[in-house]
Amino acid sequence: MKNLNKSLPIRILRIVMPIVGLITAIIIPPLDLVPPMLAPLPDTVQEQADRAIDLGLDGIIVYVDQGSQEPAFYAAGWKNKLTQEPADPHAYFKIGSIHKLYIATAVAQLVDEGKLSLEDTIADYFPELVGRIEYADQITLKMLVQHRSGIPNFTDDEDFDWFTPQTGDTDMLELVLDQPADFKPDTRYSYSNTNYLLIGRILDKVLGYSHHQYVYDEILAPLGLTHTYFSIDEVEFDDVISGYWYGYNDDLRYLGGSMIATAQDVGIFLRALNDGSLLNDNAQLIYSSIYEYEHTGWVPGYYSIARYHEDIDTVVIQFVNTTGGETWGLANVIGGKTTGLSNIVYNRIVKILRR
Repeated sequence: MKNLNKSLPIRILRIVMPIVGLITAIIIPPLDLVPPMLAPLPDTVQEQADRAIDLGLDGIIVYVDQGSQEPAFYAAGWKNKLTQEPADPHAYFKIGSIHKLYIATAVAQLVDEGKLSLEDTIADYFPELVGRIEYADQITLKMLVQHRSGIPNFTDDEDFDWFTPQTGDTDMLELVLDQPADFKPDTRYSYSNTNYLLIGRILDKVLGYSHHQYVYDEILAPLGLTHTYFSIDEVEFDDVISGYWYGYNDDLRYLGGSMIATAQDVGIFLRALNDGSLLNDNAQLIYSSIYEYEHTGWVPGYYSIARYHEDIDTVVIQFVNTTGGETWGLANVIGGKTTGLSNIVYNRIVKILRR
């Protein structure tokens, strides 16, 4: 793994980067985003991908699965700016929080199999956390899945650093232990990565082995997905697209800390999750009662969107290897819709497909 590139102004990034999970409502979008929002739609998805690069994104990958048609792949910009390697639609990408769809699927399957109960509490699984996580005896597995636990988000802690390579040497749970809850369990929703950190540990304990292996064997293998992994260390480093912070050329692949996959693998999984071919009928009902059917993902240098559009029976996966500035969507919300540049490009691609 590469050492930290000292040319990256990390101190500045730590100050100016948005806190993941905090959404600030802005009624009027930044003026720089108005032209790409209002520009005439191009004729093809490829043209829109090319225009995304002109607007300041380093690279973009788009996978489109329109029902009975053969999947289509689009790419523009760079896979690696340093080597001038063009974007590859089949490259591995850090998918960030999209991985929560896979974990929620595992939960639904194990509940259906009778190996888990949605009503069991943290205390039932980890009695040693009573007194260290507030309301541990009241927070259920279902609340964890649905982000209704009230447990603080460890990535919001002042000691968490997105720009430090993530390794197994640091226990992220320690960042929130002995901290007051954000709210009483099940009284409201608040996105927290700590929830899924705990779910992973619950799955490991119940299974008696890594939940990563369970996902590989019981979710990915039945779909024939061989290009999805829980760690960048499981693939050739050069097969992963480089990630960038807007305005800088430093390659952020070395940071690790994310599930990786190709756009096609994510697209196949997402269609199977949505059309009911992945889960049996009862497990599908369980899943529908606990989690959503689409997701976005963010880690420094990587922003991904995975959605199924039922009205046109189309899965659209978009990977953009640029974050920071006005490239992504959490910082700007208009009428409930995110307005970062990556989101604008995605919405325009869907409009092209609908047209």
